Amino acid sequence: MLSAERAQGGAGHRFERAAVVGAGLMGRGIAQVLAAGGLDVVLYDAEAHILDDSVEAIRARLGEADGHGLLTGAADLDSAVGDADLVVEAVTEDLGVKRDIFAQISAATASAVLATNTSVLPVTAIAEGARHPERVLGTHWWNPPDLIPVVEVVPGRRTSAEVTERVMALLGCLGKTPVRVRRDVPGFIGNRLQHALWREAIALVADGICDAETVDLVARNTIGLRLARLGPLENADYVGLDLTLAIHDTVIPVLSRDSEPSHLLRELVERGDLGARSGRGFLEWRPGDRQAAALALAAHLTAQTASGSVRCSGQHGSGQQRGTSS
Repeated sequence: MLSAERAQGGAGHRFERAAVVGAGLMGRGIAQVLAAGGLDVVLYDAEAHILDDSVEAIRARLGEADGHGLLTGAADLDSAVGDADLVVEAVTEDLGVKRDIFAQISAATASAVLATNTSVLPVTAIAEGARHPERVLGTHWWNPPDLIPVVEVVPGRRTSAEVTERVMALLGCLGKTPVRVRRDVPGFIGNRLQHALWREAIALVADGICDAETVDLVARNTIGLRLARLGPLENADYVGLDLTLAIHDTVIPVLSRDSEPSHLLRELVERGDLGARSGRGFLEWRPGDRQAAALALAAHLTAQTASGSVRCSGQHGSGQQRGTSS
């Protein structure tokens, strides 16, 4: 069973200088949020053109607004992280690559907190590459990082309580909703929920119950409409746990119990049908469809969440504990 604590603010976080390792989609968005909150940020990427494009894009988004921190780019990893209080890693989702990165950045910084943006990998396993695993934790930001409020904070087995509290405080000060995950398990909270749904969605198609378009149509226009207002357990309470139990007696035994990825998913990947970037996956994607979907998603998220930057000084971060859930 997973449980989490939600907080905004808390004790002063004392972060003033951050480095973000990896200037791809996630790293760019994380760096933007940190800089908008008033931290000085150094963005690193091994690919010069990616780094330059990302720095230019972030500066354009920050614009002339008052209060944001200084944003710079760095092509050398050691110099990028050397003066940082906080380092956020946002590289490819590969355990070996992340361990190597943490070994290098932990050797280049004496006391910085080191955060991995992994979405599914165990934080404890990643921290094995670091000299000081007590300063390593997970901060799973959701895509797009500037629009999704929740950040899952995942201490590893050796992460110090102080490090966890400081990062929770920073995220709350940045206007995020930090959620503490009490056990370091693959997928944390959000991706375990998401991929349980995806497993069943793929099974419905693989078993010939409906096509992919119908799965998405039903999900968007039924549970999708409710989830932003009623979470799954709140909804179970709302309809009544006696009814929930009766439904589960019927439906749970016939849901997918696959312990490996679907054969249909493997077949699509093996023949090169990778989704939007290849033009076909479960659905067909025409040129421009992915960009249109990204714009529509951003507009939807913007309408659902509060907008505007939140200034967050490392000397004055504070707030209130919001409670716990299990």
